[in-house]
Amino acid sequence: MSVLSGKKVLLGITGGIAAYKTPLLVRALVKKGAEVKVVMTPSAPDFVTPLTLSTLSNNPVVSTFTAEGDSDHPAWNNHVELALWADLFLIAPATSNTLSSMAHARCNNLLLACYLSAQCPIFIAPAMDLDMYAHPANQANMEKLLSFGHSIFPAQEGFLASGLEGKGRMMEPEEIICGLEENLQAKAPLNGKQVLITAGPTYEAIDPVRFIGNHSSGKMGFALAEEAAALGARVVLVSGPTALSVEHPNIHLVPVTSAAQMHAAVFEHYAKMDVAIAAAAVADFRPSSPAEQKIKKQTGLPQIHLTETVDILAQMGHEKKSQFLLGFALETENELSNAKGKCARKNLDAIVLNSLNDSDAGFGGSQNKITYIKNDGSTVSFNLKPKTAVAKDIFTQILPAL
Repeated sequence: MSVLSGKKVLLGITGGIAAYKTPLLVRALVKKGAEVKVVMTPSAPDFVTPLTLSTLSNNPVVSTFTAEGDSDHPAWNNHVELALWADLFLIAPATSNTLSSMAHARCNNLLLACYLSAQCPIFIAPAMDLDMYAHPANQANMEKLLSFGHSIFPAQEGFLASGLEGKGRMMEPEEIICGLEENLQAKAPLNGKQVLITAGPTYEAIDPVRFIGNHSSGKMGFALAEEAAALGARVVLVSGPTALSVEHPNIHLVPVTSAAQMHAAVFEHYAKMDVAIAAAAVADFRPSSPAEQKIKKQTGLPQIHLTETVDILAQMGHEKKSQFLLGFALETENELSNAKGKCARKNLDAIVLNSLNDSDAGFGGSQNKITYIKNDGSTVSFNLKPKTAVAKDIFTQILPAL
């Protein structure tokens, strides 16, 4: 999964011959999992059709302040709404005229109005003839835009529309995509960090076909792993048996079955982690002596003697050095006090409380309702929401602590 996955990309297209490359750019962004909306200058449709871009982006293309329709009741294309929707704004190609307008806050079309209203990172891919590109005024405008904190993909050498050869070609779409990914990855809040997450249940064997387990689906742990990877981390996900899979290339999945196997996998990696999140529902007990063969009904109801499993989270807390350690508490009574007690006993930095008393939350489902408890006793409660959104909430609490 690309760092662009899930990102809202506003693509600004200006009136230059390089606009013919933008359908490839839209298609590449969509393939990376981004949602794309296109805004054009009034002259850009002379070089590439809005219908093509709308079809590839699956969104309407806008180029004027009022939308086509009933001439007596025109609809307004809200440039502020469009600009604030975007996670990033890419202007490709950016002509000399548009660069100048951006640098000097001249607003004479919808694209420039969006630019001046944007609060997201701005990326610019200039394209023009070689003498225009080299002109001191354009070079000064690009330096000014860089001083605003924008990123510029420099023009490339090659044959130009004028018939000349030199520096002025818009960077190729695949190179722009790589540049966006590298920039976003470098600026990701967990870039360079390593995160360990446990997920799912553990199964403790009674005999070769039966086990003691629980109803954990692993969805919360997997959502946390995907969110950590999206924030730039390299993730080790140690998971008990689940039907889930991972997509992000920065997630290394370590499948295990029992608590003992999870313990071994966790401590193979724990010492070099920056963040560790224990979201797995590890069995507290296991059969003392699992049967080597399947227990037959004819032999009568067997007695199963149980013994405690190793307390993985307690050992993580005991061996903690510089790691940020987050645990989970699933409670049915005295919830807040029990969770705070667990946080203190196990030397955690924070704990996430979720309750079986909340309908539609917890084990098995796709939603959760949590309270985030810091080791100083302060709490933040969140409403019931999808576990993917819960994962985002949890990391909004973790990041300031790092």
